[in-house]
Amino acid sequence: MSTCDKSPGPGTDCRSGHNAPPLSLPKYNTTMTHRFPPAPPAVLTIAGSDSGGGAGIQADLATFSAFGTHGLCAITAITAQNTRAVTGIQQVSARLLRGQIDAVFADFRVAAVKIGMLGTTTAARLVGQALAAHPRVPVVLDPVMIATSGAPLAAANIVAALRRHLLARATLVTPNLPEAERLLGRTIRDRAGMRQAAHDLRALGCPAVLLKGGHRPGRKVADLLLDAAGEHWFEHPRLPGEGHGTGCTLAAAAAAGLARGQPLATAVADAIDYVHRALRGGYRPGRGPLVVLDHAVQALPRH
Repeated sequence: MSTCDKSPGPGTDCRSGHNAPPLSLPKYNTTMTHRFPPAPPAVLTIAGSDSGGGAGIQADLATFSAFGTHGLCAITAITAQNTRAVTGIQQVSARLLRGQIDAVFADFRVAAVKIGMLGTTTAARLVGQALAAHPRVPVVLDPVMIATSGAPLAAANIVAALRRHLLARATLVTPNLPEAERLLGRTIRDRAGMRQAAHDLRALGCPAVLLKGGHRPGRKVADLLLDAAGEHWFEHPRLPGEGHGTGCTLAAAAAAGLARGQPLATAVADAIDYVHRALRGGYRPGRGPLVVLDHAVQALPRH
């Protein structure tokens, strides 16, 4: 059998049976230059990962993309969850969490930070220490404590750590009513109670509070933004279904707006509008009752 009766190997010349010179690959024309477009603002989310894809890091990155920003992440915890339940949580080590944050700030010009699920007092303290080195970067704090399914996502003593290490560092804090009740240690019953709660949260050191009223009954949902300029109420019709990741998405959208240079009230208004439209286009991808937001809805920022 001749050498050409065999399957030729790479670099073999079947006409002679000898090794042929290696194939030459086309060279890039180094005399031409490509000008990349300006990079979009970079936004960092510090939060937990949702294996169901509807909340946490996954929702934040999708929201950043919808607002035309570049998403960065530092994962605080890995969760095993779906639209029915949270079945497991594994906290990321303090060393790795700090390593993620430092790596991002060492390379990217971070324009804003969104903080979600922290899980432990150690994580809250570490994040506060890391962000203290970057005092000019706006921070949106979503004080996540309980999942939509009702599962606890934070240690029982997380409130003290949030109040000590992060509330005063945040540009905006975005609690829902149960989270605000835990932060303040009292029940919030009505609109007047929401107003007083927002003032009391500001008194803890945070310049601005967006108190979300979705847990109050009624055909309309009322959210209250309170900052140095005063109070502003946002109202919209209540949509059917139990939304998953709405708080994560709203805080991420607000952070993206701040990263793009919007005033706080405008960033909040755009975020609320985006969540409402994303929930209106939501769907149920799992067997559970939770509705996952359509994060592909295009953001419509005001000018």
